[in-house]
Amino acid sequence: MTLLITIIVLALLFDYINGFHDAANSIATIVSTKVLTPFRAVLWAAFFNFVAFFIAKYFSGFGIANTVSKTVLEQYITLPVIFSGIVAAIMWNLATWWLGIPSSSSHTLIGGFAGAAIMSTIIANGYTTSGFESIKTDVIIKIAAFIVLAPLIGMIISSLITIMILYIFRKVNPHKANQMFKKLQLVSSGLFSIGHGLNDSQKVMGIIAAALYAAYHQHGIDMGIHDIKEIPDWVAFACFTAISLGTMSGGWRIIKTMGSRITKVTPLEGVAAETAGALTLYLTEILKIPVSTTHTITGSIIGVGAVKRLSAVRWGVTRSLMIAWLLTIPVSAALAALIFYLFGGLV
Repeated sequence: MTLLITIIVLALLFDYINGFHDAANSIATIVSTKVLTPFRAVLWAAFFNFVAFFIAKYFSGFGIANTVSKTVLEQYITLPVIFSGIVAAIMWNLATWWLGIPSSSSHTLIGGFAGAAIMSTIIANGYTTSGFESIKTDVIIKIAAFIVLAPLIGMIISSLITIMILYIFRKVNPHKANQMFKKLQLVSSGLFSIGHGLNDSQKVMGIIAAALYAAYHQHGIDMGIHDIKEIPDWVAFACFTAISLGTMSGGWRIIKTMGSRITKVTPLEGVAAETAGALTLYLTEILKIPVSTTHTITGSIIGVGAVKRLSAVRWGVTRSLMIAWLLTIPVSAALAALIFYLFGGLV
């Protein structure tokens, strides 16, 4: 019981860290364009993160949570595996936050969960297996593919939206248009924050659901989940609350990277980027694929920058971000495997 409670607390802590780590995703542009002060911006984003709970509960469902919980085959899900995966994910998230790198909390969590399961299987079989039989490789490959696809989709959509806006408003007074798009940024950032809440909160829900499933089937601890597809309301409410509180804490190091280092963003471009990011997140919500909100909005910002001119995008910064994104799953998996190897037998 103690380990289960520890896992739930750590999962909610991860969700909180995810909130302030990813706060920059939805507010970087409205802060950099001075539409809102940083404090008001995080309150705005946090509010819509929580609104996402009601949308998921009464309209879209929790499909992403189910996908995450099924990353590892049910018979290989144990509390020590989940514990090791969450600890590794928290460590990677804090490291990338400190370095100001907008990495993916989604892929960190999935990599950690899978890495710990692989090491658990290797040890259980006396080091005679690769351990990969414990994970659903096809699910992980599909999720990993969106490391490239999510920013690419965001980039394409934001480019098209930017071109369309520039054409429609080509005869409007620039100052008047600028003031209009400053107001519209409040709408677009709110839409993106809803997508952020829908996507990222469900990842932690999936991990907690897996822990409750393992606790019931392996230890007889009944906390309201007997099937991995079942997710009690208190889990959903807790996860959406945690990410909202985390968003309110802000993530100023990453805001600097997202808001200005990739490309300078105007209110018009902010609207285009956030709208494109939101549409991409809603699409993946329908497909029940957990994606990185960080990757999505970064691709969208690149798209609006590239419409001005390709040289407007700081490709050196973008290249560094891509390297960090590609490393996230394997590094998190390796870290979780090491944690399980060292401490799996003690928890």
